[in-house]
Amino acid sequence: MDNKIRIQLSVMMFLQFFIWGAWFVTLGTYLLTDLKTNATEVGVAYLTQSIGAIVAPFIIGLIADKYFPAQKILGVLHVIGAVMLWFCGTAPNFNAFYPYVLIYMIIYMPTLALVNSISFRQMTDPSKQFPPIRFLGTLGWIIAGFAIGWLNWEKSGSLDLTFKTAAAASLLLGLFSFTLPATPPLKKGSKTSVRDILGLDAIGLLKNSSYRIFFLASVAICVPLAFYYNFTNPFLNEVGMNGAAGKQAFGQVSELIFMALMPLFFKRLGVKKMLAVGMLAWVLRYALFAYGDTGANYWMLIGGIVMHGICYDFFFVTGQIYTDELAGEQFKSAAQGFITLATYGVGMLIGFTISGPIVDAHKTTGGLHDWQQIWLIPAAIAAVVLILFLLLFKDRNRGVQLESPAPDKFMPATDAI
Repeated sequence: MDNKIRIQLSVMMFLQFFIWGAWFVTLGTYLLTDLKTNATEVGVAYLTQSIGAIVAPFIIGLIADKYFPAQKILGVLHVIGAVMLWFCGTAPNFNAFYPYVLIYMIIYMPTLALVNSISFRQMTDPSKQFPPIRFLGTLGWIIAGFAIGWLNWEKSGSLDLTFKTAAAASLLLGLFSFTLPATPPLKKGSKTSVRDILGLDAIGLLKNSSYRIFFLASVAICVPLAFYYNFTNPFLNEVGMNGAAGKQAFGQVSELIFMALMPLFFKRLGVKKMLAVGMLAWVLRYALFAYGDTGANYWMLIGGIVMHGICYDFFFVTGQIYTDELAGEQFKSAAQGFITLATYGVGMLIGFTISGPIVDAHKTTGGLHDWQQIWLIPAAIAAVVLILFLLLFKDRNRGVQLESPAPDKFMPATDAI
């Protein structure tokens, strides 16, 4: 892979995640403060991510893999996405906003797989060449968060600009995509079934009792995860944190650090302990949020944010490695698609559905919320999942070793994520 292609792929990856990070983190705050919605409607808006995650395999499996070059599909989707994002930033109310964000997430989620596909097809050694390019994606998300915090858009009531900024970046990436190296379809003329698209060929993994427990725990732990996505930014702004979006970007910095340290931890702890530490981190994160404030306990708020690296890497990345090892060569891709559909599709769909009504139920006078009681609910859910996991999961695959923290094995990572 020559330097020109490396630069092209790096720019593509940076813009891909800059776009998402520019509006997704502050979406809840925008809806509650600018469009005057309730928390249930915030949950409904975030639910579009799960809908997009469920629809994405069909777009990739039925269109990108069979009919059109990936770079051209990426370009078209991002140009259309730019229009949808602009309309999101100009919508006068939630009823007008929702169709745009729904269409956008159905369009955006497939692009996560497309940018990986385009990257891998240009590489001679993906295990070495992909990580630094994927790092630019996380950097794009971080810079988007820092920029929103520095510009103080949350406190100034200017969050509509997040959508317009993302729209400009999406248009730029859409046009830039047409200059990317040609990535023709690999399955042209072949038959593709719904079973293939959804990764259902890997359903046989559930016959393994240990994997079945892990699978159910993965779905269940995504329920409290949805609370974090939906309401962390509104919570931090309501309690008075300055530049909350910028502070939240430290979660992605933490993710990069722990990703680099994972081989060391994995070798010492093994699968079960790694997964358990990840789930325990969710419990502790929500407890820190419950009792943190912008006074003497400010460190708790920062600690809860920084724990993102442990929350995400120790559970989700370890789980993807565990799935990869058990699936075998024949079903590796199907298994990753299956677990992604279950977590980002089913698990988070449940979480997005229930989190909004719970937050609404804890609304107090003056439009504020009893955040301590709110955060203790996902903490309790995560604690129950952790206890059941420890009691039921048997790590019978102690020989599983972490080969490399290369992100190509762990996609689609939301980095939110």
